[in-house]
Amino acid sequence: MGESAKLVAGGNKELDLPILTGTVGPDVIDIRKLYAQTGMFTFDPGFTSTAACESALTYIDGDEGVLLHRGYPIGQLAEHSSFMEVSYLLLNNELPSKTELSDFSRTISRHTMLHEQLMSFYGGFRRDAHPMAIMCGVVGALSAFYHDSSDIADPQHRKISSHRLIAKMPTIAAAAYKYSVGQPFVYPDNSLSYTGNFLRMTFGVPAEPYEVNPIVERAMDRIFILHADHEQNASTSTVRLAGSSGANPFACIAAGIACLWGPAHGGANEAALNMLKEIGTPDKIPHYIARAKDKNDPFRLMGFGHRVYKNYDPRATVMQKTVREVFDSLKVSDPLFETALRLEELALSDPYFIEKKLFPNVDFYSGIILSAIGFPTTMFTALFALARTVGWVAQWNEMISDPNQKIGRPRQLYTGPTERDYLPLGKR
Repeated sequence: MGESAKLVAGGNKELDLPILTGTVGPDVIDIRKLYAQTGMFTFDPGFTSTAACESALTYIDGDEGVLLHRGYPIGQLAEHSSFMEVSYLLLNNELPSKTELSDFSRTISRHTMLHEQLMSFYGGFRRDAHPMAIMCGVVGALSAFYHDSSDIADPQHRKISSHRLIAKMPTIAAAAYKYSVGQPFVYPDNSLSYTGNFLRMTFGVPAEPYEVNPIVERAMDRIFILHADHEQNASTSTVRLAGSSGANPFACIAAGIACLWGPAHGGANEAALNMLKEIGTPDKIPHYIARAKDKNDPFRLMGFGHRVYKNYDPRATVMQKTVREVFDSLKVSDPLFETALRLEELALSDPYFIEKKLFPNVDFYSGIILSAIGFPTTMFTALFALARTVGWVAQWNEMISDPNQKIGRPRQLYTGPTERDYLPLGKR
């Protein structure tokens, strides 16, 4: 037996808890037998000190600003790889060969169309419906159309469902946008790349040919790569928790989308852009920085710092370069973007920001880029969901294949009334 941690509970109960070691990162104390041996649970709101699963997908070291997918640094993947390649990596544990990547991309492209009856779902939503509301509904409804791959115990069924979700999410997201602006849906064109196809379905119209801008296509592909997976965050944990009951993968991903919709999770890039709009022009930045430093002022700088990364967000480094590429290509001239670049400059030199480690994060940059490309802020979280689908699907597959997997059942510290007798209505 390896190392163990000694715990003395209730003054006299002493037990040895095994210490488990991963390949990298903190060791964990195995408390699975704690309740059986002591009659006690641990108390950990938000599960911030609890490892709920074993995973070989993504590793984050927030203090050092490290993000690895299957061991590969995110910076290298974003610089040299494509979203399809990263998707293959997350699903299959290794980077693909040229033939494997070609076959995988072709397989995904064969699943891009939505069932025509599913397209009619959109007409049931109000025209001003939030794209995330539409995506929750439509993704959940996918399970009503694909009974041929519903056996989650069958690896082949899981594979087909995974491919369908990754392939159809751009079509679903683009259609949500088209519906909101009153334009006709644009069907997939499988001669284009995954990202090029999405851009055409979003911004193309039947009346004229759509030319994919390669700089914009590469920027979008990078944004997808940077959001592909991020370990056991709120939405991923939601997907795993829903999946632990044996729910179908479409329902699990719909649950993940619902969780991601929250402003504290997926809506951060929208909040960052709204903050830039509030600041308005570069000359007002000192005023707003002074407000951010004032503890009594409710104003907060959005898009700076990160819950996990206590250093520079490694995804932000890639985005910093991409911002300039997109601005130059689209010839962007807007006070909003000038404000963003000036604020970034100040944040990297002002002692207040440096001491508090308030570096620009991925949300700060991705919001600016998406806005420059032409996406309304309501679409930002939908794009995040599109990219994160591959991570959710990979995590769901890993969980279903895990022999130690059990239905999720968090415990509680009960603080309500103790047992009492029911009083008839007339006596209350």
